[in-house]
Amino acid sequence: MSAGTLYVVATPLGHLGDLSERAASVLRSVNLVAAEDTRRARVLLERAKATPRVLSYHAHSPASRAESLIDSLRGGESVALLADAGTPTVSDPGVELVRRAHEAGVPVVTVPGPSAVTAALSISGLPADRYTFLGFLPRKGRDRRALVQHAATSPWTTVLFEAPGRLVRLLHDLAQACGPDRRAAVARELTKVHEELKSGTLSDLEVYYEESPPRGEVTVLIAGTSSAAPAPDEETVRDRARELLGEGMSRRDAADRLAAELAVSRREAYRIVTNL
Repeated sequence: MSAGTLYVVATPLGHLGDLSERAASVLRSVNLVAAEDTRRARVLLERAKATPRVLSYHAHSPASRAESLIDSLRGGESVALLADAGTPTVSDPGVELVRRAHEAGVPVVTVPGPSAVTAALSISGLPADRYTFLGFLPRKGRDRRALVQHAATSPWTTVLFEAPGRLVRLLHDLAQACGPDRRAAVARELTKVHEELKSGTLSDLEVYYEESPPRGEVTVLIAGTSSAAPAPDEETVRDRARELLGEGMSRRDAADRLAAELAVSRREAYRIVTNL
């Protein structure tokens, strides 16, 4: 018996009209749907007039659930993998099932469609020819600081996901690392009734969302250093270094801030700081 196929099916971010005819056809053809959110999946299946079995498969599912799905695929059943919205495996636990399907020799087929990453980039006004996607940042600790610093020093637009209740803190941390005047955008509730895009500086966005607490799904985009501002001359960097040291910063922290704010390399920033 030949193995079934694992279909990785992109689904609407919000507007059900974005469900493609191909995605609907696949949902009608499969035996089983592995869904991050079974309630959301059933809404899509009803729209597609599809009646497969539905199993819950998410970040907290036991390992036995993935094993059961692989067994079904080996037994000849076809499975559609659905995230709660958008493209599965993009900041989503589905990647483990896809990896195991490859290891088991099961065909894996993409049914492409909506993604919050590309949707937000397309309306942000920030460069999208090259970009870095960091997903959800850790809530605290060294890994969070490292990724914030990565966003601050990247020459390309950086895209992040964040929960609405943590957005203001994220914008504050980014403003500290990137400088308050770095260009950014916040896309919220994409394709839904209350879709919103706010663009401006990180400082402006922090103030706005402090006064207007956000709801729903949030995507944050930060301009890269190459699009933030022209490189400053060395005297400007020296003057800013003196200000930071005068505020009591260590040389290391001052160099990090200079690199983030003024788009100079950290090595050059540290050289300037140590020579003062």
